[in-house]
Amino acid sequence: MAHTLPHSGGGSAPPARIGKVAFLGYGRFGAALGSLLRDAGIAVRALDPCAEIQGAAPAASLPELVDGADLVLVAVPVPAMREALVSLRPHLAPGQVVADVGSVKTVPANAMAEVLGPERPWVATHPLFGPASLARGERPLRAVVCPNPEHPDAVRRVVALFERIGCQVLEQAPEEHDRVMAFTHALAFFIAKGMLDAGVPAGAPYAPPSFQGIAHTIETVRVDAGHLFAALHRENPFAGEARRRLINALVSVDRTLDIPTEDAAPEDVAALAIPDLGSLSPELRETRELIDDLDQELVGLLARRSELVQRAARAKATIGAAVRDPVREARLMESRRRRAAELGLDPDGIAEVFEVILRHSRSLQERRSST
Repeated sequence: MAHTLPHSGGGSAPPARIGKVAFLGYGRFGAALGSLLRDAGIAVRALDPCAEIQGAAPAASLPELVDGADLVLVAVPVPAMREALVSLRPHLAPGQVVADVGSVKTVPANAMAEVLGPERPWVATHPLFGPASLARGERPLRAVVCPNPEHPDAVRRVVALFERIGCQVLEQAPEEHDRVMAFTHALAFFIAKGMLDAGVPAGAPYAPPSFQGIAHTIETVRVDAGHLFAALHRENPFAGEARRRLINALVSVDRTLDIPTEDAAPEDVAALAIPDLGSLSPELRETRELIDDLDQELVGLLARRSELVQRAARAKATIGAAVRDPVREARLMESRRRRAAELGLDPDGIAEVFEVILRHSRSLQERRSST
């Protein structure tokens, strides 16, 4: 199973700092990750003949791309990985680290091992976020980094880089990663695709809460990375097994549901049972755990809001606008009071909460403007 790596700064001497990153491939994800790196003070260069390169320094050729780079991120579709590595290898200087950012890991890791071998340091990684989740300010950011006994220093450098952009880094072997992703990431896309093709109404106003989570999954798949669907299944060697197990389970349930109630045997009734929460069922314990879950969501939402506030600070700095906007703040407070009243909450109490949030937002923007 995955486990969190120890912080890269502990123990032995810290790894050499990565200051320049080259992207081979700069689509939606590459551009989003490049923006995070630039915000952390890391120079970014990119080469992608199929994408308009914004924010990063464009390169006209592979030699120009890798010149002086500490890390080369190969951000191309997994089926194109081997060809990209073969093209890249002759231009790499000794010590330049190569890493991929694919959503499956067995195929890229094997390709890097075969093409780059022990002579060129390489690391297999999977950032567990996408352009849409970054735009929404979702936190925490997480990234999987696969161990590589042949190039441990390269792994430490890449871990340190992800930590610099605020990621929690998890260590997981490529096969282990792909097994987990087959039953999570790939199946989420598979279920969403099936429900969309079945014509499930995602926006029904009377949909129960039990469906709203499914609707959110479908929306996330469509917005964040719908183009990944085929690759997640065709390139992950364990995805077929995951699909078959799910389909077999659903077919079995479907057949059991077709048995009339009066003809159902005890084992048929047992087959349709959905396990309850077990020891979590007592009302107070369940309620407290739900409150804890909501508190975690609130903290996550505040982190997302802080990210958006810092984005607003950057936009204000660009146009020379002041940090404080009293008119907007007054409108915001009135809107929150009105919404609190609509929901049966105390408007004064909610206003106090937002006073604290606004003070924090102003402090973030002022710190940003002073750097």
